[in-house]
Amino acid sequence: MTKQIKIGSVTVGGGAPVAIQSMCNTNTADVEATVEQIHRLEEAGCQIVRVAVPDQAAAAAVGRIRSRIHVPLVADIHFDYKLALQCVDSGIDKIRINPGNIGAEDRVKAVADACRKNDIPIRIGVNGGSLEKPLLRKYGGVTAEALVESAFGHVALLNKFDFDDICISVKCSSVPVTIRAYQLLHERCSYPLHLGVTEAGTPKQGVVKSAMGIGGLLCLGIGDTFRVTLTADPVEEIGVAKDILKAAGLRREGVNLIACPTCGRTKIDLIPIAEEVERRLADCRKTLTVAVMGCVVNGPGEAAAADVGIAGGNGEGLVFRKGEVLRKVPQEKLVDALMEEIERL
Repeated sequence: MTKQIKIGSVTVGGGAPVAIQSMCNTNTADVEATVEQIHRLEEAGCQIVRVAVPDQAAAAAVGRIRSRIHVPLVADIHFDYKLALQCVDSGIDKIRINPGNIGAEDRVKAVADACRKNDIPIRIGVNGGSLEKPLLRKYGGVTAEALVESAFGHVALLNKFDFDDICISVKCSSVPVTIRAYQLLHERCSYPLHLGVTEAGTPKQGVVKSAMGIGGLLCLGIGDTFRVTLTADPVEEIGVAKDILKAAGLRREGVNLIACPTCGRTKIDLIPIAEEVERRLADCRKTLTVAVMGCVVNGPGEAAAADVGIAGGNGEGLVFRKGEVLRKVPQEKLVDALMEEIERL
């Protein structure tokens, strides 16, 4: 089990529920735009939000942003250690740095000292695109071993200054390399791990890569918090993250919709029916498994574990609950009948 850290009001690691993160794509100096986006992320279910702090204007905005949101705020810092110190003074909940790119050791010590004094954890964020040149030469490129060695080098630097309130990420755009790197970290340390496949791309590809990389690791019991990175509105990341947690069996809240892929036995127009059910259940907060099945073969029997479901017949369908058939319904009334049963639960 990994050690625990506290990011504001959220506990990460040590058996705590896996926390969902995202990152704003607004100009952090634009307080109104950033707060508005964070509120949308909060509403979607995001538990920790990160903002880029590339300059003084962004650092100056951190305190005002923090005072108007309800989730912990993380400052993403590169190169300028003074920005990290300013964010600490402004009440930031966590700092994300790469200790190797903020200069001499005295600067790393200043950040470590400030974070220790204020009980602020640090995430060591190692990316494939920013690996040290000696490591790239040693390993012949971006490898899992190179990512892990880089991370441990940064850990040693913070430990040198008596700082150990650490979370680690080792991201790259290759799913197999990312998985292997986190496996190595999991074997060799007890720090909480922040999962992610960086530069995953647009939703079409990014969802697949994230589900494979993040979801695969979570199924192996690896990972304490994560961000799905998509080239899209950050709010889209949260829905995908929730789906990954559900698929990994780590979150039960909300509807788990199961539906058969259809085949030659299907006598009902199931695809639009399944799509309508998904749309109408999008905001449902009940913890339910709902089945939309195409025929009697894949009907109440195979979906017997579902809390409620429908199964198609010849122009009509069955409504069932826990495998028990409740009644037959014409095709055009199937979805309404399903919704009525869900309301009763």
